[in-house]
Amino acid sequence: MSDSRPKPSVLFVCVHNAGRSQMAAAFLTHLADGRVEVRSAGSAPADAVNPAAVRAMAEVGIDLSAETPKALATEAVRASDVVITMGCGDTCPVLPGKTYLDWKLDDPAGQGVEAVRPIRDEIERRVRGLLAELLPERA
Repeated sequence: MSDSRPKPSVLFVCVHNAGRSQMAAAFLTHLADGRVEVRSAGSAPADAVNPAAVRAMAEVGIDLSAETPKALATEAVRASDVVITMGCGDTCPVLPGKTYLDWKLDDPAGQGVEAVRPIRDEIERRVRGLLAELLPERA
């Protein structure tokens, strides 16, 4: 039985696109199994993904080592149904017809893996909840 509805699309945005948004995008990509289009970006992207975030995600079997921070573009917002911000404040473009959520999460920048683990676990909890909302028939 095929579903004719378009895939929902989600954009995760934080300042550096090096920690929170990368972890959230990786969890959603992993858990949605191709049923959701996933993007992430940063308003001021870092040079590389936070090594502590890479390690914390590796502990749960998700490899972030090949990811690179990306700059936030209005086109990415336009192409997304849901935009989830994580501390980027007023730098995120707001377009009509989009669902905006702001997840208040500690910034893992400069933190060790011990400090990143609880952030990772909270992101996973929120992503699972988001997935249940986006695909209620398959949760």
